[in-house]
Amino acid sequence: MASNVEAPERWYLALLGFAEHFRTSSPPKIRLCVHCLQAVFQFKPPQRIEARTHLQLGSVLYHHTKNSELARSHLEKAWFISQQVPQFEDVKFEAASILSELFCQQNLVDSAKPLLRKAIQISQQTPYWHCRLLFQLAQLHTLEKDLVSACDLLGVGAEYARVVGSEYTRALFLLSKGMLLLMERKLGEVHPLLTLCGTIVGNPIDIHIVKPCLKQLQQCIQTISTLHDDEILPSNPADLFHWLPKEHMCVLVYLVTVMHSMQAGYLEKAQKYTDKALMQLEKLKMLDCSPILSTFQVILLEHIIMCRLVTGHKATALQEISQVCQLCQQSPRLFTNHAAQLHTLLGLYCISVNCMDNAEAQFTTALRLTTHQELWTYIVTNLASVYIREGNRHQELYSLLERINPDHNFPVRRFLRETLKMSNAEDLNRLTACSLVLLGHIFYVLGNHRESNNMVVPAMQLASKIPDMSVQLWSSALLKDLNKALGNTMDAHEAAQMHQNFSQQLLQDHIAACSLPEHNLISWTDGPPPVQIQAQNGPTTSLASLL
Repeated sequence: MASNVEAPERWYLALLGFAEHFRTSSPPKIRLCVHCLQAVFQFKPPQRIEARTHLQLGSVLYHHTKNSELARSHLEKAWFISQQVPQFEDVKFEAASILSELFCQQNLVDSAKPLLRKAIQISQQTPYWHCRLLFQLAQLHTLEKDLVSACDLLGVGAEYARVVGSEYTRALFLLSKGMLLLMERKLGEVHPLLTLCGTIVGNPIDIHIVKPCLKQLQQCIQTISTLHDDEILPSNPADLFHWLPKEHMCVLVYLVTVMHSMQAGYLEKAQKYTDKALMQLEKLKMLDCSPILSTFQVILLEHIIMCRLVTGHKATALQEISQVCQLCQQSPRLFTNHAAQLHTLLGLYCISVNCMDNAEAQFTTALRLTTHQELWTYIVTNLASVYIREGNRHQELYSLLERINPDHNFPVRRFLRETLKMSNAEDLNRLTACSLVLLGHIFYVLGNHRESNNMVVPAMQLASKIPDMSVQLWSSALLKDLNKALGNTMDAHEAAQMHQNFSQQLLQDHIAACSLPEHNLISWTDGPPPVQIQAQNGPTTSLASLL
């Protein structure tokens, strides 16, 4: 009798062992894994084994194959059967979680929402899953741009975490809510929320000091990366919830560092951390198919492309724009979320190679695709610069300025000195360099050579530190004319030589970029990115306006 009772467990464990062996083989043998799991049903297993096997099959098919319908069928069976089995929370809620992910992938959001709501309702005695499912539904509302519902759910999660005594998970809910409030520009609600988070973690948060916080974040992730998983297991089940795996957190910290470095104008630092992050991403993507990794990769590339254009590496920027296109081809959702940014980058590239008609077309396309206020303003500002550079587009420029400032409540005069003070205080090196060289140019035109020199020399020093090729080119041209006007022949000759060197570097890069087959992307303004890019016969644009 004893052997008969144990028999089902023995055959189940044997088949499960084979399935896991095939799944973890290098390369994975998914077909054989699926066959082993399917064989379980031949033995008419009890409900617990039947439900768990359906979950395992559904998970393997969802993560490793394109057979989403069969995956869905198994996950639905796992969800249905597990609800009839007492004390079977892990199988029940994991089935609900993966099934709702699959529904979202199939654009069946209206099926995912009630499923998650029911799972949340019946998981209140299981803290880990209750928190995870709340986050999942909040994320779903966020993807739908329903930030109010998402914030409400995160508030519910924060209160639940407080009740079950998990300050760690409570902080995660509150910080996530704070991020959404920032997206909604509800700044008045963000500050008290961050203050509360600071109290919870025992460290007051000063949102105005970026560098020390970033350094502390980098040190934290270094410490976490060296820990083994069993060293950081908490005792409270609600604390078991992880916002991101530590490997993903590491990439995210690199990404935040890149974003800060680029905005502050430390472009070499941005390049260094981009290289580290992309290398880490390539390793992770060999083992992990998580969509967030592709999102990280696209955001990293978007930032480094802007850095390349500033530092005078247009050909490399264009090849990286093509990489973003390839990533977006693989994921419709990624393309939907980043299409406007992609056309904006192409517009910036077009300006850098003096293809103004194409730049206008790219920015117009980007405007049509975005609903994000800050990106809209950035695109419109760049489109205005296109109209200014073309010189004969006054009517379009005035219409554009009317859209930017319909209430006329912004002063028309340009307070460059105020811009200089603010950019200097906020450590925005590139904005400081641009403000300095523009002030220097204005003083030169007004005949105030001494004041012009006081602006242009630090502009050149700062531009060299960034390094910003356009500002260096502009500054060297001004220094040449200034020194000539002041009678400093040697200094004028040195500035002229610098200007010539910058001009040659830009010219060579211009020719290299326009000779690439990817240059034809500048003509793409509709639909998904082109799969193949045809080569063309050398550059067709003029560098005259750049020199």
